[in-house]
Amino acid sequence: MPTPTTSSSRKPLLYGTGVVLAAALLGFVSYRATAPADRSSSTSVAEVTADPGAGVFPELARLARRDPADKLAQGPVDAPVVLIEYADFKCGYCGKFARDTEPALVKKYVDNGTLRIEWRNFPIFGAESEAVARAAWAAGQQGRFWQFHAAAYTEGAKEKGFGKDRLKALAKEAGVRDIGRFVRDADGAAASAAVSKDQEEGYGIGASSTPSFLINGRPLAGAQPVEVFEQAIQAAADKAANTKDAKGESGSKGSKGSGGSEGADK
Repeated sequence: MPTPTTSSSRKPLLYGTGVVLAAALLGFVSYRATAPADRSSSTSVAEVTADPGAGVFPELARLARRDPADKLAQGPVDAPVVLIEYADFKCGYCGKFARDTEPALVKKYVDNGTLRIEWRNFPIFGAESEAVARAAWAAGQQGRFWQFHAAAYTEGAKEKGFGKDRLKALAKEAGVRDIGRFVRDADGAAASAAVSKDQEEGYGIGASSTPSFLINGRPLAGAQPVEVFEQAIQAAADKAANTKDAKGESGSKGSKGSGGSEGADK
């Protein structure tokens, strides 16, 4: 998979001491996951689940926005697991993930409240990538981001290009009602700022190709088999549950130690 031609001018953002290592890991896994000559070298289920805490970076976990007003996200804001996806609509591997893997994750984990998916526009393939990223954001302002996402990732869609007329056609296909507003929003400063924010975040964590993912702070890259995502999500969910249970026990012990009892306030 091609890497962004502008990445050499981008410097990683310093989210914390673990980010340099995380960036190196993400870049390495990205290469392994997308190397066409040896698909067996991609991240395995065993590597993801051998230690639920291994390869997880708290600094990266904190990038989850959990913003109830985020129109480019799906799933409850308080879901125990957040999958952040950095992707480009002109990326073939991103389309493969969107068509073959993401629907299964939505059905299995988003629908039951375990998972929240947060999209980050990460256009790396030139002007059309930038244009369709802004258009996707604009569709989101009318509540149709995921419908636009599905239309733009339909098999063969990227081969048709993402010129202005094509973007309007995709918006109509996605059910965007006010096409005039859609065009204005896509060409506006707010769209550019939103896309730039996502893009800089991606470069800041060392993403060098698309798609790249964070699952509760665990870097994962490439159109991995669905089982890899399922194992990573389940490991993150189990860890979150154990952490919650541990905090609950600690709080309960602290309450008893202070001389209180269950019936003290009754």
